[in-house]
Amino acid sequence: MTPSITLRLEHAMPVEHRERLLRIAREVDLKPDTRLFEEGGRADRFWIVRDGTVALDMHVPGHRTPVIETLGTGDLVGWSWLFEPYVWQLGAVAMTRVRAYEFDAVAVRLMCDDDAAFGRAVGRWVGRVLSHRLNAARARLVDLYGSPAAFLSGGVE
Repeated sequence: MTPSITLRLEHAMPVEHRERLLRIAREVDLKPDTRLFEEGGRADRFWIVRDGTVALDMHVPGHRTPVIETLGTGDLVGWSWLFEPYVWQLGAVAMTRVRAYEFDAVAVRLMCDDDAAFGRAVGRWVGRVLSHRLNAARARLVDLYGSPAAFLSGGVE
């Protein structure tokens, strides 16, 4: 499932801010099954997928780790880097070979602090992605484990 087009960088941010962000990107090539990050780990970078597929997963006690969402070309991988305490809220693994732009989170946060307009653009983009991911996680968990009431009470329908 790919997020709506407005969540992708090329449609979510003005050209000048997008170009500024991409100037500090590092191109990476990830092999299939490469773990980008683990839930609970330190969120010190993020990626924009150029080509390939990344699965977001979530630890659910007493169950196998479900895939919450599958991301592809143009999608942001990781949002926890923008919000203290900078700890990953989900996990991510490359499902296929992935070519991506990788960003140093500290450098981007400093850029946001130095330029309010840039910071607002990044914050809005990541906020929209975050909202989408939370809704996707909720829907996927309900799909896998039953109604929201059953899931929250620990039961499965």
